[in-house]
Amino acid sequence: MTRFAACAARLAGVAGWLLGWRPEEFWRATPAELACVLRAARGEDAPGEGVDGAELARLMGAMPD
Repeated sequence: MTRFAACAARLAGVAGWLLGWRPEEFWRATPAELACVLRAARGEDAPGEGVDGAELARLMGAMPD
């Protein structure tokens, strides 16, 4: 359990510093969501087709923050 706590604290710090996430945002995210966002922050391509401009506009409207 100590290893989990240390890793979670480190990831929460990275999410706060790099992504601007507050603790509640970090704890609500799934591991897959966090991994995807961190890959994008590193400039890595996400697997799959991606989104087009219309889908991006829809997502930005749904999640303006």
